[in-house]
Amino acid sequence: MKGGKQQLVVSAIQNGTVIDHVPAKSLFKVIQILGLDHIENQITFGTNLESKKLGHKAIIKISERYFEDNDINRIALVAPEAKLNIIKDYMVVEKKVVKVPDYITAIAKCMNPKCITNLENVTTRFQVISKKNIALKCRYCEKITSGDNLKII
Repeated sequence: MKGGKQQLVVSAIQNGTVIDHVPAKSLFKVIQILGLDHIENQITFGTNLESKKLGHKAIIKISERYFEDNDINRIALVAPEAKLNIIKDYMVVEKKVVKVPDYITAIAKCMNPKCITNLENVTTRFQVISKKNIALKCRYCEKITSGDNLKII
C-alpha cells in the first residue's frame, strides 16, 4: 500500500484484564510482579507505544485472569499511572485506577542488608512516604527505599 497506514490488529479478549498506561520501561517488571511469566493464560503485550500522557507506554492483555487489590498495589509501585480494564464478553465492565497505598506489606524488600527482614523470616512492612517518586520507609529499621532501588518480592 503506497501512502497507506499499516496497522497491526491485536485480537480483543473475551474475558480477562487489560493493563494500560504502563510506562514502557516498567513492562517486564509488571509481568514479573504479577507472575505472568509463569501462567498458561493467553497474554498479549505491546511496548514503546505512543502515549500523550507518558511519551511511550506498554499495554498487557491477560485472558481469563483478574487481579486482587494486593496485586494492583504491586502494579502501582512500578506503574503508578496504570489503568486496569476488566473485560467480560468483549466489553469493559469495570475500570480500576491503581493507587499507591499508604502501607505496603510483603511486597517489597528492604534495601538495608542489616534489616531484620533480610536476616530472619520477618514479613516486610513499609510506610509509603512518597507516592509521586515512590519512597518506602521500613517499619523495622526506618531505612528509606526509593523507587529506583525497589526490589519486589
